[in-house]
Amino acid sequence: MIRVKRVYETAEMSDGFRILVDRLWPRGLTKERARIDLWLKDVAPSNELRKWFSHDPERWAEFKSRYFEELDNDKTELLKLILKKTEEGVVTLLYAAKNEDNNNAVALKDYIEKVTIRHKH
Repeated sequence: MIRVKRVYETAEMSDGFRILVDRLWPRGLTKERARIDLWLKDVAPSNELRKWFSHDPERWAEFKSRYFEELDNDKTELLKLILKKTEEGVVTLLYAAKNEDNNNAVALKDYIEKVTIRHKH
């Protein structure tokens, strides 16, 4: 099972394996307080895409499309690592953005779920 959570929220046991999926370390957050098991900055959107998107809800659909293309092209090993962890238990994808609905962790979860469904059929 994959969950998504803002990294600034309190870490809980129910989070399972906590993976930060942002390219940049969250402002003002210590490593101790973040309680991150793994930082996969390379699974995050490219700097160009991240800057272009700028968390603009109007660009959400286009952002997801471009991000999914990046994931298709060169993130296979990182995605396999996340999927392997889901076989062991709950995985929580962590992000720093204020927007809870339009951020790369939400998009990544959506992508992983679609890819997993595609491979099951």
